[in-house]
Amino acid sequence: MTAFVLVGGAFTGGWVWDGVAERLREAGATAHPVTLDVDQEAGLGTHIGELTALLDRIDEPEVVLVGHDYGIHPVLGAAGLRADRVSRVVYVAAGLPSDGDPALLLVRDEAVRDRLGHDTSPLPPPRGAEWARWGSLDGLSAEDLERLDRLAAPQPAGTLTEPLRLGDEVERVPAAAVMCTADGPGVDVVEMLVRTGPPHLRKLAGPGYAFFELAAGHWPMLSHPAELTGLLLRAAAGEGQRITLGEDQPSYERQEFLLPTPEVPHERHGRLDVYAPDAEGRRPAVLFVHGGPVDADRVPTPRDTPFYRGYARHLAALGVVGATVDHRLYALTDYARAAGDISEALRRLRAHPRVDPDRIAVWIFSGGGLLAAHWLAEPPPWLRCLALSYPVLAAPPGWETVESRFRPVDALAGAGTLPVVLVRAGREHPAFAATVEAFLTAAGKHGTDVEIVDVPDGRHGFEALDRTDASRDAVARSVRAVLDRVTGAE
Repeated sequence: MTAFVLVGGAFTGGWVWDGVAERLREAGATAHPVTLDVDQEAGLGTHIGELTALLDRIDEPEVVLVGHDYGIHPVLGAAGLRADRVSRVVYVAAGLPSDGDPALLLVRDEAVRDRLGHDTSPLPPPRGAEWARWGSLDGLSAEDLERLDRLAAPQPAGTLTEPLRLGDEVERVPAAAVMCTADGPGVDVVEMLVRTGPPHLRKLAGPGYAFFELAAGHWPMLSHPAELTGLLLRAAAGEGQRITLGEDQPSYERQEFLLPTPEVPHERHGRLDVYAPDAEGRRPAVLFVHGGPVDADRVPTPRDTPFYRGYARHLAALGVVGATVDHRLYALTDYARAAGDISEALRRLRAHPRVDPDRIAVWIFSGGGLLAAHWLAEPPPWLRCLALSYPVLAAPPGWETVESRFRPVDALAGAGTLPVVLVRAGREHPAFAATVEAFLTAAGKHGTDVEIVDVPDGRHGFEALDRTDASRDAVARSVRAVLDRVTGAE
């Protein structure tokens, strides 16, 4: 017999699982809906201790730990301490925390994140429509919201600010995720991140992780209890969609740039690398900004990969200074820090003796696209062009923890005459493609000068994934479009 331990998100208790627990018991399993300590002094460690004590009392041979939202943090902590007792961990509308991460990093409400930086008193529970600041209310009835209001309890601050400590043991426990697609990304986005994102996400590929999609909002145990119960039973049985890494996995670390580029020496100035052409005088410059988030300990770092070196060297061969930057976008909450790194890199670049400080372009890739808001909102006169390759231009589902000021779609109102070159992949992931379409709609409204370089058969990261003549032509066309603007007449 299988025992399910059900741990809810912030402000909730075992009561939120009533409909699921009843159905699990009807299916022949046992269910343990958990209400964790809400004492104001309680922390994440308190909740982990409660779950490990419960695991020690359960007799069933198979134990599945289910964590919803915040609940995944104590679930993972307990699974690491009792890996021999846990047959599977199931994420429900939950993020993927790493060792050292506080739950606060995944809190969507920006005001709450700011508050917990200086106020350690318990968080009062939301009321009514305020619940939407914690997740999608899709599918919830008026009765569901009334029940949340009536039974919710304050959330101790320490449960959200105390870092999660994970050992190697938790990696031995199989896991499954229920992706609630009205609340966050689907499996396609996870697959994209596994293929092109930080290397630590590659653990999600293979037999140890399974995925399910549920067309539900943030509280599926209330809105879709029968469907969620069925998925939990399937997860316990080892079912679910697997992600595999095929031969088309991009290798930014090893793969040579898709256009031939000469060997050009570079200078290193802090986080900035400068590739100057073999020519006299000050030259226009293009700063290439990598996407992310990336692993903090990634080797090689983005600027040392053939991908970004190739772009910079290619520009230098064309008589323009190419530059790259390693910015510190390590998590969705790091956009402000990354923007500061880029501003400092641009300050150094403009001061370089080989650079014309009044002719600068910034070229941003992928998840770095949200950083474009900083330059669109109030472009300086020396910024002659902003280029964007397969960018993320609004917060897609699941990226709500990004600060609200990093919204390029909204920032377009201040872009004025700044020209934009947009490289659009025809086979882009739907969640990212939707942000590009929203950007283009807003650009039309504000009269923004946008030149689109379409790559109809290209995928996100087509330079590494699709090494074709069409990809080479797209790179050449986009480079030409940027250079026309950064080198053109006043």
